Amino acid sequence: MKNLSKLILTLVFLISCLCNVIAQGNQPTTYFTTEEMPDLIQCLPAPPDSTSEAFSYDVLRYMWGKMQRYDTERAEMAKRDAVWSYEALLAELSVPFGLEISEKGTPEIWKLITNSLATVDQMRVAPKAYYHRTRPFVYFHEEPFMESDKEFAGEGSYPSVHTIRCWTSALLLSEINPEASGAIFSRAWLYCENRVITGAHWQSDIDATRSGASIGYARLQTSPEFQKQMAKAQKEFKKLVKNKKISQE
Repeated sequence: MKNLSKLILTLVFLISCLCNVIAQGNQPTTYFTTEEMPDLIQCLPAPPDSTSEAFSYDVLRYMWGKMQRYDTERAEMAKRDAVWSYEALLAELSVPFGLEISEKGTPEIWKLITNSLATVDQMRVAPKAYYHRTRPFVYFHEEPFMESDKEFAGEGSYPSVHTIRCWTSALLLSEINPEASGAIFSRAWLYCENRVITGAHWQSDIDATRSGASIGYARLQTSPEFQKQMAKAQKEFKKLVKNKKISQE
């Protein structure tokens, strides 16, 4: 009986270890370290001073964003776009991309995007800590439109990580499917703008971050591993689209 118990415990331990290995294997890896990525403090301008004309525009856009919340359709979109996960982001961009993106259904595309986002995400750490810009809803002493944004109240708003992820994803997906680039960027623009509507970011945060994401994307292009994965993603896309067309005939 004791031997049986030991055997069971051993099997449980081995299964647990195997699950951990599998889980770790599914985690995104980066193409470059933080130090190897561009420094956005050097690349981007500082956030607008509170006495500047640019900040006055930020305030006007914040007020505009609050008015958009009365548009039910736009408000619902803003709520969806506030969800912090790769799955939620790619579910939205899958529509203009023309193909559902998922870890199981499009493994090569998923790997390319998640590894790329994990790489580019690193660039936001230094400027967020350096500027520590107050978020709009905190500045105006108001409740955030999204309850989930409360946990980011003490985190700097510049740059916007939602925007980094979305704009980088749009650049990646447009390289995979150039014909859909117009629709992809149109949706990505609204996604980024929705962070103004929720009051989590200033307009200048969004504008600068789109440039920051493009800088990170340019750096990705210099990685041989990225280029290999991009080729795999493009091949997967063409194959799936071809099969989809055949199944519809």
